[in-house]
Amino acid sequence: MAKVISNPELRYTPDNQTEVAQMLVEFEGRRKEDAPCTLKVVGWGGLATQMKESCTEGDRLILEGRLAMNTFERKEGFKEKRAELVISRFYPLDGVGESSSADNVVSFDSAQSSQSMDNHYDEDDYDMDESETATPSSDNEADDPIPF
Repeated sequence: MAKVISNPELRYTPDNQTEVAQMLVEFEGRRKEDAPCTLKVVGWGGLATQMKESCTEGDRLILEGRLAMNTFERKEGFKEKRAELVISRFYPLDGVGESSSADNVVSFDSAQSSQSMDNHYDEDDYDMDESETATPSSDNEADDPIPF
């Protein structure tokens, strides 16, 4: 769960075709003594417009998306990396009791098409051919680049 700490800013790509919104959110630490973490959140297209219209400072959200790492050159002469969350959906939590959960979901797909989102899953969405079965990885530690 994230808390919005800056109102979304809406901008457009250089060709003025696509909306881009960004805001800062804060995640609480796992323990009371842990400092909160701040992360930049970015939304594109219709989702950017929805962010601007429905998110304000202090709102609580559940965010869904992918984490991106951006590297840029600082004027001091060194490179810096920053993480940002490119969201595909967000779920407003404030006022959840006032409406159904389906009304409180804003997805990338629905924001682009301006249609309401279905909150059901069909088994047809998960069809798998026999040839697509997963194979387990080896337990050989020499082949494993992850140290744990």
